Amino acid sequence: MELGTTYEAAERALRERPKGLKGVLPFLGPAFVASVAYIDPGNYATNIAAGSTYGYRLLWVVLAANLMAVLIQALSAKLGIATGKDLPELIRDRYGAAVGWLMWVQGELVVIFTDLAEFLGGAIGIHLLTGRSMAESAVYATILSFLLLELQRRGVRPLEAAITALVTVVTFSFVVEMFLSGADAGPLFRGLVVPTLPDAEAVFLAAGILGATVMPHAIYLHSALTKRRVMARTPEEKKRLYRLELIDLWIAMGIAGVINMSMLIVAAALFHSQGMIVEEIDDAARLLGQFLGPAATILFAVGLLASGLSSSSVGILSGDVIMQGFIRFRIPIYVRRIVSTLPPLFIIVSGMSPTAALLVSQVVLSFGIGLALVPLVLLTRDRRVMGELANRPLTNFLAYALTAIVLALNGYIFYMAAHGAAI
Repeated sequence: MELGTTYEAAERALRERPKGLKGVLPFLGPAFVASVAYIDPGNYATNIAAGSTYGYRLLWVVLAANLMAVLIQALSAKLGIATGKDLPELIRDRYGAAVGWLMWVQGELVVIFTDLAEFLGGAIGIHLLTGRSMAESAVYATILSFLLLELQRRGVRPLEAAITALVTVVTFSFVVEMFLSGADAGPLFRGLVVPTLPDAEAVFLAAGILGATVMPHAIYLHSALTKRRVMARTPEEKKRLYRLELIDLWIAMGIAGVINMSMLIVAAALFHSQGMIVEEIDDAARLLGQFLGPAATILFAVGLLASGLSSSSVGILSGDVIMQGFIRFRIPIYVRRIVSTLPPLFIIVSGMSPTAALLVSQVVLSFGIGLALVPLVLLTRDRRVMGELANRPLTNFLAYALTAIVLALNGYIFYMAAHGAAI
């Protein structure tokens, strides 16, 4: 499926500049697809663990990670608009085929760990809704994921519509539960604005939240979603298209941020307040039913299933972009889907804890952020690549600071692991 499909209605709107919603609606969609990566089942695992363990104290990490995501995805979207190419293509063009092959290997690992979280989340959602065993639920999750592939085969727009509907389901599920949880406004506000990392385990969870929120494969994907979706012919049109994409981005990432913070708030209000550290997603669903009633468990499971299915589709798209861009090769999406189901199926059959696998996958993914972020920043600051959409000095400063934070956090985790620290 070609992600560079153009949209005639959007191109007319870009040139005619209609007022109000008519001037914005044709451009909505790419950021919603990319934002799904920020509300995948890995977020459930990290946010519930953080909320139940530390209450509201790591809420600021979720907020900061989502603000980081806005900047990163804005750079990725702008790269596609300015160049008509995606990030993997430009990395190969700039640094050569050998680097492209190395980046492809790490990119595929990113996709594997991403799909691990998404597939496990979908299977857990079906397990909670139906009472079927995890093995049976995994089979059903596989069937549903293949059905979604048909939307991808029909083009980007049907997929955008389906993903937007699934995101709506996830949003409704957690916002309702947040209001029902009876969160304490005072500690909530302090957790949002006062940065604290109480101990080494909190740093580990912060890395997991970052890995679950700022997803490396979404960095590659967003540039592919915008590169030829709407053809902007002049520098002025590219600037206007980028401003419209920012609207799309702020709406989509705002929704993702609300969902992520809602997850942590619910865990803090219901579990931490009772002295309960909840490490398993199915335990969280069961306890929600005890505290808020059976409907809360159903809402949680439906949201988890919608999250797993939608983010799984985005993972398949990202894998295609990564392979085609870095090594100029493609495989059928059905083959990719089959291969990507093997690791989570192994975890389920072996009896490993799905939630523990989710947490580890998110920390691993946090190491992939820097490998995508460094070339993204280097390319978007270069006027020879970006033309008039090259980063301004303030944008460069923020991007450098963000990259330094990500690399420092990864370095700390690596140091602790190398010295045998229990994190």
